[in-house]
Amino acid sequence: MKFKFSTDEILTKDGVSFLIPFMLITSCFALWGFANDMTGPIVKAFSKIFRMSVTEGSFVQVAYYLGYFAMAFPAAMFIQRYSFKAGIMLGLSLFGVGALLFVPARMLGYYYPFLMAYFIMTCGLSFLETSSNPYIYCMGTEETATQRLNLAQAFNPIGALLGMFVAKDFVQARMNPITTAQRQELTDAQFNVVKEQDLSVLIQPYIFLGVVCILLLVLIRLYKMPMDGDTASKKGIAESMRELMRIKNYREGVIAQFFYVGAQVTCWTFIIQYGTRVFMAEGMNEKAAEILSQQYNIVAMALFTVSRFICTFFLKYIQPGRLLSLLAILAMVLVLGVILFPDRNGIYCLVGVSACMSLMFPTIYGIALRGVGENVKFAGAGLIMAILGGSVFPPIQALIIDWGITLFGISSTNLSFIVPFIGFIVITIYGHRAFVRHNILKRYA
Repeated sequence: MKFKFSTDEILTKDGVSFLIPFMLITSCFALWGFANDMTGPIVKAFSKIFRMSVTEGSFVQVAYYLGYFAMAFPAAMFIQRYSFKAGIMLGLSLFGVGALLFVPARMLGYYYPFLMAYFIMTCGLSFLETSSNPYIYCMGTEETATQRLNLAQAFNPIGALLGMFVAKDFVQARMNPITTAQRQELTDAQFNVVKEQDLSVLIQPYIFLGVVCILLLVLIRLYKMPMDGDTASKKGIAESMRELMRIKNYREGVIAQFFYVGAQVTCWTFIIQYGTRVFMAEGMNEKAAEILSQQYNIVAMALFTVSRFICTFFLKYIQPGRLLSLLAILAMVLVLGVILFPDRNGIYCLVGVSACMSLMFPTIYGIALRGVGENVKFAGAGLIMAILGGSVFPPIQALIIDWGITLFGISSTNLSFIVPFIGFIVITIYGHRAFVRHNILKRYA
């Protein structure tokens, strides 16, 4: 099969150019990348601010990714009845409201209102992703869909890099330098003063997010989108799901996406804990170790961003399923290094994993949507529901860390990365099976 990469060729369908709609929708990808990767480092910040365990702090990720799961099919039903544009606009509205709810949550001063704000925010993100991904998929031919998704998703880590930079320089660096152990020794009055100061710092990026969501909402509302609703179908959700569940490639794609998102979130969330342990062992104080860990996290995201563009180029020459499985195997090797190395070599391996992950989400998405036809909206919803993996796996990894489990002298923090390792095994199997189905069995059909 010949792969094309010209933007004219991958962003044109039936003579209609989708360049401007592609640019507008791609800005949403950058926006939720900012939110996603600002949130990971803040798990550690919440643990310090509220004097909680790693497991309790990881509830941020539970609330965050639970919103994706809860709203994916309501979002699909909404855009099935209305349009992609309507789904994107509702998503931006919920996203903005959730971000601005950080203001009253800070006034209340309790942990759980923040979790509710995260949940509402990600209900909006669920609408955004359920609408945006299949819309990008439909902005051209099915032949170029995987390249188009990878190109759009390439702007997601650009937003993510900005989110990480904000988390490091505008949240972590400006929080009170008192260590976790010192916070435990504060009186209630002293603790509340420090907590209020830190929460005032933490909410500022979310106010910015809320304002940007409103501005983008206005721009998309004013622009007339071509092909905004031509995938409408009279089928109900039950009929569509029965048809989808008969497609083995799609079923396995949802499972692979579930494990991928779990692996991605754990690698990016716990790099802070991993790096803090390594750098404190070298003699750094806790705050310096946390900031340096976040710098490595930013390097990982920069590598992820560059790798996304490189991998999109390689899709011209390598079949998506094969490239997916090769990168998943390399990720497994690197995660073994993360587990086995007790020093900075483990950090280097963990940074390297991001280069392997860059291709995975949009490629699994694109492969899984092959042949779903007019069921594309509900199919996209199932793949967005699979983001629940980001809610399931972090608490499991956090429990391994909190329990202090060791094996053959390997620390619990290192050993906890067995969780993403399992995820990459599943992705390797899916990539190989997808390659065989699409390129070998099809040849002899």
